[in-house]
Amino acid sequence: MKNTMTNEIKKVKDDLIDELDKRIGDKIIEKTNADLLKKLIEQAETINEAIMIAELGTTYKRTGFHFDKRLEKMTDTIKYFKKNEKLSFCSGQNALTHKLIVGDNYDALLNLLIEYRGNIDVIYIDPPYGKDSMGEFAQTNYENAITRDNLLSMLYPRLVLARQLLSDNGVIFCSIDDKNHAYVKGLFDEVFEENNFIDSLHWKKKKQPSFLRTHTAKVMEYVLIYGKIKSQVGKLSIEKISDSTKKVVNINNSVSLRHFNKGVRVKISGNGKIEKGKYTIKSMQIEYLNDVIYENGKTINEVDVKAQFSVSQDKIDEYIRQNLLFITINKGLRRDVSETEKDKAKSITDLLLEWGDNQDSEKEQQDIFGDILFEYTKPIKLIENLVKSTMIEDAIVLDFFAGSGTTGQAVLELNKQDDGKRQFILANTNEITDITPNGIVNDVTSKRLKRVMTGECYDGTKDFKWNEKNKPLGDNLDVYDIATVAPYSDDPFTQIDETLYGKEKLGVNEKIKWVCENFEGTQKTLKDK
Repeated sequence: MKNTMTNEIKKVKDDLIDELDKRIGDKIIEKTNADLLKKLIEQAETINEAIMIAELGTTYKRTGFHFDKRLEKMTDTIKYFKKNEKLSFCSGQNALTHKLIVGDNYDALLNLLIEYRGNIDVIYIDPPYGKDSMGEFAQTNYENAITRDNLLSMLYPRLVLARQLLSDNGVIFCSIDDKNHAYVKGLFDEVFEENNFIDSLHWKKKKQPSFLRTHTAKVMEYVLIYGKIKSQVGKLSIEKISDSTKKVVNINNSVSLRHFNKGVRVKISGNGKIEKGKYTIKSMQIEYLNDVIYENGKTINEVDVKAQFSVSQDKIDEYIRQNLLFITINKGLRRDVSETEKDKAKSITDLLLEWGDNQDSEKEQQDIFGDILFEYTKPIKLIENLVKSTMIEDAIVLDFFAGSGTTGQAVLELNKQDDGKRQFILANTNEITDITPNGIVNDVTSKRLKRVMTGECYDGTKDFKWNEKNKPLGDNLDVYDIATVAPYSDDPFTQIDETLYGKEKLGVNEKIKWVCENFEGTQKTLKDK
């Protein structure tokens, strides 16, 4: 399997070569140099070799932006997801299922590509900023060695993979402080391209500054925003659109006749017929003058309808053309809110005031744990509003620096507010500290999610302050450890569970083919130059 050229490697190589072509167009690199790099990329045996070769053509050399690269060396070990039954829990068969991945986030991203390539709608990350800005705390966050160079070299290959996970209209948000802002933005410009930069938001992180500082009293941090393809990213707004659907009939209007062309959506499952006649929905009456025949969720015949219409025939025609008009399960009539109407909502500004602050995040931890177990967490409201601003109510939200699990709780709280169907995927290393002797994920992240989702601890107790004013947020959680297996045997085919990657159970030959095509790229480890 080691020598098998997988689809995974080919896709990464194609993406890197596309990036080189764009750099030629932007006059960042000479064509002759780019052509040489392309040949080397095509000959690379692994994903990481290809990425390292592509780095030779980055803007860092051109601008003098240098840092030591931490190489991702391939090994003879496959990394794969293994379900942690002890930490996973189910609160309802029909509930949404979220994911928490325990282990190196690079391994997590490689494995997520197998199922989610091009399907993640929102990424939020709050990476360790480096000891230049965070003091001794940062030294414990990434192999006890977070300097600015380590921060950038650690982020680069992870951002390359994150970009492949994003959907074409997806966005990534990155919290960063003022000392590292310029450097991290340069890194994002390289990976996501400068023309996909959306904004740099200013978030007020403190209610009161420290006035004892020598020069200025700092209260702000930054949130970088990039799109996978900026032109396909919608407006960012947290204005609530009162309903996702609107009426087309109103009790105050007189009865009138409208003609429906075929193709009207029908919310009744299966294929069938609504017999002509009058139907009363609440205090209003809809009369279908013809039988309404529908297949696969749409009408297949033209129909005349009498009702107290509040919109003209031209509007009805427009709603049908735009796939907005639908017949409800009760045989009533409504329409979806159009994208144009959504665009009328006000955009968020680049000044984030009253979006939560550090004091809020400390209180949130105290309510759940009775103590502060994880420093420098972001408040729920900040992440909640960032996710909400995308106006994607069924978004898949990824955070691969999950920390205390704030992003997971923010998604759950937001779903509760607007009946959304968002799903979160969190990833974090289970780092052991003095405060978390069993590891951050075991002692903080998983416990937080268990408590807010079910209203109880893993031991069944319920005596924590959050329960006094809140009801369980519900849903299910699958926790995956990152396990290892040698590729030179039948073990990968028996130990890797395809159902953890969104697949149905496969036959033997299909399983062998699927594993060979997808798991070579997961064989890597970190190594300094």
